[in-house]
Amino acid sequence: MGNQIRELRSRPTFVIGTPGRIKDHIESGHLNLATYQTVVLDEADRMLDMGFINDMRYLMSKMAPVRHTLFFSATLSADIEKLIHEFLRNPARISVKTRDTAKNIDQDVIRIQGRHKFDVLKDLLITEGFTKTLIFARTKHGADKLAKALTLAGIRSDAIHGNKAQNARLRVLEDFKKERVKVLVATDVAARGLDISDISHVINYDLPATYEDYVHRIGRTGRATKKGKALTFIE
Repeated sequence: MGNQIRELRSRPTFVIGTPGRIKDHIESGHLNLATYQTVVLDEADRMLDMGFINDMRYLMSKMAPVRHTLFFSATLSADIEKLIHEFLRNPARISVKTRDTAKNIDQDVIRIQGRHKFDVLKDLLITEGFTKTLIFARTKHGADKLAKALTLAGIRSDAIHGNKAQNARLRVLEDFKKERVKVLVATDVAARGLDISDISHVINYDLPATYEDYVHRIGRTGRATKKGKALTFIE
């Protein structure tokens, strides 16, 4: 916090932060948003999912009424549409969608067919080629439970989700990047914006809620020109 306060005293042209931390600096008198003419809300859909709506409203109320507002969102749900009408006036919409899924991701399904789901997963992870695997679970509890079960089975694993403190999440990500853990189990919210190189496989252990979530999940592999594999469990 101290370093940030010193940096804000120099009146930076750009201030980038999470809603909660920006709010802290406003309330403590170290940041005046009225002096800024542009506001960018990145990952607006996920900020909404994570319960930041009141913080978003607070920050927008501190901006000048005449401003340039930019919304970035992977999805346009009914709730996001409400926010657009609340925060923007006669907005222009720009879509950068070119294709749904990357051509260098090999997609397949794994049919459980009477076997225990965890056993199928464990057998997959010990086969050749599963070098750095990202697994998606539906809930935070489910992510923790699966990561612990895999670790007990001898597969180095950890979980990342919204209930983990920021420093704990950073530690888990660093362990995954440096391959100190082989498997990272994540929820959809926690995996937003993850850019980790060389993920060999993405596994949808639990089915995604929407098609957009599916596209986002599998996009964590096959980055740039590299090949990746995405597997979805079907019971």
